[in-house]
Amino acid sequence: MKATAAGIATVQRPDGGIPWEPGGHLDPWNHLEAAMGLDVAGLGSEAEAAYEWLVRNQRPDGSWAARYRDGRVDLSTMDTNFTAYVAVGARHHFLRTGDHAWLDRMWPVVDRAVGAVLRRQQPSGAISWRDDEPEVRLVAGCASIHHALTQALALASVQGLDRPQWRVAAQRLRAALLGEPGLFTAKPHAMDWYYPVLGSVVTGSDATERLAAGWDRFVERGLGVRCVHHEPWATGGETAELALTLATRGDHARASELLACLARLRHDDGSYWTGYQFVDEEFWPDERTTWTSGAVLLATAAFDGDPATCEVFGEQRV
Repeated sequence: MKATAAGIATVQRPDGGIPWEPGGHLDPWNHLEAAMGLDVAGLGSEAEAAYEWLVRNQRPDGSWAARYRDGRVDLSTMDTNFTAYVAVGARHHFLRTGDHAWLDRMWPVVDRAVGAVLRRQQPSGAISWRDDEPEVRLVAGCASIHHALTQALALASVQGLDRPQWRVAAQRLRAALLGEPGLFTAKPHAMDWYYPVLGSVVTGSDATERLAAGWDRFVERGLGVRCVHHEPWATGGETAELALTLATRGDHARASELLACLARLRHDDGSYWTGYQFVDEEFWPDERTTWTSGAVLLATAAFDGDPATCEVFGEQRV
C-alpha cells in the first residue's frame, strides 16, 4: 500500500491540503480521510501537514467551508459532518503517535469545531446538513457526526476535561436517528445503510441485523458495494468503508471478500478509480480520488489489526 499512500502525497498541495485529484477541489471530510490513509501507511509528516492545513483554515466560528479550490474557498457554506470529522482524524493521529504536544495544538481546533456543529443541533436532536439547507438532515451525515462526538469526548478525557453537553448532544442525535426516521431525507445510498453501524449509532446485535438486512440490496458479489441500490455502479469508497466496518467488528471473512473486490479498481500506480459501472464494464467517473485511496488504506489497516484504526472506527458507547 506504499504506492497508494505515495499517490495521495503526490496530489497533496504544498500548503498541506489534499484535493480529490490533481487540480481538483478539496473538502474537509475527504481531506481527513486521505490524511488518515497517509498515517496508516507511515507518512506521518504528510499527515501532520494535512492537519496544519485545517489549523490555518479554520474559520472564527470553528467551521470550515464546504469546498476549496486552489487554496481558496469555492463554496462557503458549512457542511456539518465535514466540520465534525476533525475529531475523528485528530484522535486517530494521536493514538498512532501518542504526541501530547501535537494534541495540545489540535485540541482547541476540535473544541471549536464541535461547538460549531452543535450550535446547529435542532430541538429534535437531529443536526441539519448545511446552513443554506437547514431543513435537510442526512442519515449518513448525522451518523458521521455521532462518530465524531464519540471521538471528541475521548480526546476531552485525554485532556482531563469533561464535556457533558457533548455526551447529551450525542445521545439526543442517536435517539433521533433511531427513533424518528421521518426527520431525515430518504436516500437510496449504501452509506445510509452501513454508516449508522460505522458511526456507532446502531450497535451490538442490532448492528448485525441491520447489516444483514441490507446486504443483498447493496453488495454485488465479486464487485463490491453499490453506491446506490438501483444502479449497477460499485464504488471503492463504499466498498472500503463497509470492509472497515466489518473488520472492526471481527467479521474478517466478509471484510476480506470486499477488500479483494477493490483489486479491480486499483490502477498500476497504486491509486484507485472511484467506481466501476458493471453493466457497461467501464470505470466511472474518469477519476482516481485521494479519499478512495484513503478509505482503502484505512480498511486494510483495520483488517491487519492496526490498534488506532480499530479503536477509532470500532464500536463506541456514549
